[in-house]
Amino acid sequence: MDGSESKLMRVGELAKAVGKTVRAMHLYEELGLLDPRTRSDGGFRLYGPEAVARIHWIVKLQAIGFTLAEIQGFVKDFQNAKSAPEASARVLALFQEKRQKIRDQIMQLQVIENDLDEALGYLDSCQPCSTEHAPSECGDCDHQGHRKGEAPPLFAGLSLSRHPSSSDKPDKLDKDKVDKDFDVPVTVLFREGNN
Repeated sequence: MDGSESKLMRVGELAKAVGKTVRAMHLYEELGLLDPRTRSDGGFRLYGPEAVARIHWIVKLQAIGFTLAEIQGFVKDFQNAKSAPEASARVLALFQEKRQKIRDQIMQLQVIENDLDEALGYLDSCQPCSTEHAPSECGDCDHQGHRKGEAPPLFAGLSLSRHPSSSDKPDKLDKDKVDKDFDVPVTVLFREGNN
C-alpha cells in the first residue's frame, strides 16, 4: 500500500466516520450514489474524504425529503444531461419543487400550531373547573368564561358522541355537533399516511 492509499478508508471505517452502517454504504454504492476511489491489493474498497462529504450530502437531501430513489434519479439525470446549463436547469426545477412542498408543509404545520395554541388556551382555563361536570360536557361547555359550542375544534372533537344518546331523537340529532369543521379533512390524514 503506497502513501496515498494510507489516507483512504475501508468501508467499515467510512461507515463509522459518518455514523452509518456498512450496509448503507453498500446500498449507496449499488444505487450509484457512492464510488470507492480505488481498491486495495486485497480487493477492499477504499474511500477518500470526498466520500464523507458525499454521504453528508445524501443525508442532507434525505432530511429535505428526498428518497434514495429520487436522489438516484436526479443524479442520473444530472450526469446524462447534454450540457451544464441543461443539468443545472433540471436540478433547479427539482429544488424549486421541493422548496414549494416544504413551504406548503410549513403552512400546514403553522395551522396545526395555531389549532394547538387555541386548544391549549382553552384547556388552561379549564383547570379550576368543578369536578361535578362530566368529560362529555367539555366540548360544549359554558363554564369558566367559555361559550356553548365555541370550544376549539381540536379539543371539542374529544367529547363528540358518535352515537346518539337515548334522549336524542334520530331525526333531531345535531349534525354540527358530530361533523365539526376541521382544518385538515380526516381523509387527507389517512391518505397521507398520518394515521
